[in-house]
Amino acid sequence: MKSGVEKAGSTGSFRDVLAKDVPASFVVFLVALPLCMGIALASGAPIMSGLIAGVVGGLIVGSFGGAPLLVSGPAAGLAVMVFGFIQELGFATTCAAVAAAGLVQMALGGLKVARASLGISPAVIHGMLAGIGILIVLGQLHIVLGGAPQSNAWANLRELPAQLADLHGPATILGLVTIGLLVLWQVMPNSRLKQVPGPLVAVLGASAAAAIWGADVKKVELAGDLFSSLQLPSLPQGNWGAFITAVLSLALVASAESLLSAVATDKLHTGPRSNLDRELFAQGMANTLSGLAGGLPITGVIVRSAANIAAGAKSRVSAILHGVWMLLFVTLLGSMLGLVPLTVLAGLLVFVGAKLVNTHHIQELRRRGELSVYVVTVAGVVGINLLAGIGLGLVVAVGRLLWRLGRVNVQVKQAGEVHQVRVDGALTFVGVPRLSAALASVPVGAQVELDVAVETLDHSGYEALESWCQTHRKTGGKVWMEPLEDIWKRKGGSAAPKDSAVSPPNSLSAEGAR
Repeated sequence: MKSGVEKAGSTGSFRDVLAKDVPASFVVFLVALPLCMGIALASGAPIMSGLIAGVVGGLIVGSFGGAPLLVSGPAAGLAVMVFGFIQELGFATTCAAVAAAGLVQMALGGLKVARASLGISPAVIHGMLAGIGILIVLGQLHIVLGGAPQSNAWANLRELPAQLADLHGPATILGLVTIGLLVLWQVMPNSRLKQVPGPLVAVLGASAAAAIWGADVKKVELAGDLFSSLQLPSLPQGNWGAFITAVLSLALVASAESLLSAVATDKLHTGPRSNLDRELFAQGMANTLSGLAGGLPITGVIVRSAANIAAGAKSRVSAILHGVWMLLFVTLLGSMLGLVPLTVLAGLLVFVGAKLVNTHHIQELRRRGELSVYVVTVAGVVGINLLAGIGLGLVVAVGRLLWRLGRVNVQVKQAGEVHQVRVDGALTFVGVPRLSAALASVPVGAQVELDVAVETLDHSGYEALESWCQTHRKTGGKVWMEPLEDIWKRKGGSAAPKDSAVSPPNSLSAEGAR
């Protein structure tokens, strides 16, 4: 009999599917349904567009993806971006951008560059998500309070005091009840009751309270059923620059979020690892179909994936079935969604947005010294826009990398007749001027003990050390040090640079001392 580890991620037997994947698929469906509606609300798109994306994400990515236990659908991380594109381009053209972004993703997956996309600094990704979370909270908080969100973060902040002074009773109470139920469900001790998804409890509980109360609040409006809501996208009428920006932005952010979610999902189970190129290709297929059908962009979502694994899923069947249940529900019971108040979905989004500001990530980035990248990205996303925030974060990340590459420390001190020189840090082309300036302080003809204890050594650093040693010996000095070839090999080089005049190892140690 196969072990659970061997079966995880594979199709599994029919008995395994019935025992594990079917129950897990219901859990994921119950988590995903309210989130799909809420994300559509935050995106300024028709509610049905979020449900379409949920169905397509489950059926297409579930069937063809390279991460079997990853669950895909509309994600809060793209809501703010999509909202901006809808305001600028219109909904139909934004759908065309989603479809085109999917084609870009398919091309990237076919070129097998998925691993390269993981080279984006995690601090930038976490900062982007945190900034989006803050924007979602600021915007949806106005709906919870009974008003309407403003066009940007500053306007939302400016209007918040007036909104607090003029609360809309029923809407505010229902929104706060939703948030309260979500917080309560999170801190409640583990029990069988807690196995029911928190978002479902909050949405059902607050919606039932609204119905019993007879509260006069705005509710979800669906324009017909799923199939009558399908609409063809349209290409832009002249605004091609903004359209191309939307396509590339959606492809970049959706790909990064999906691949990071796939990698994070791998850490939650012991089954087969993700095939990232296949996953990226499948995400592109799903986005193309979703855009063509009038749906929101799709990514892999770690919250739904974690719920999937925690519920006992063992194969991709769970992700596929969650899409099937959503399709059946929207088609047969879609009218029930009209009972859900918008303020309840807004309360759900406030909670989800706040969760995107992950304190664990902040602490980890602080320990690694990358908090500055995170803070700049968050400030850029909130204060300017999403692309500016990502761009500023990447600039700071690259600048920090260059600073670290040039962070060479050279200490020169005299012990009797011997000058002791210690070089540590990263000796690369950026740090060569600092090295040369420090070595210039060593007197001509002096006896030198040179300790090279660097973390990184590139060609320029190697040549600078070798050139100084040779020059110092030729002017009557003596140098004791470990052979440079040994240091080079230890730092990743297979052999000394061919274009440098490498002396035999002993010439830099024993002969240099004679």
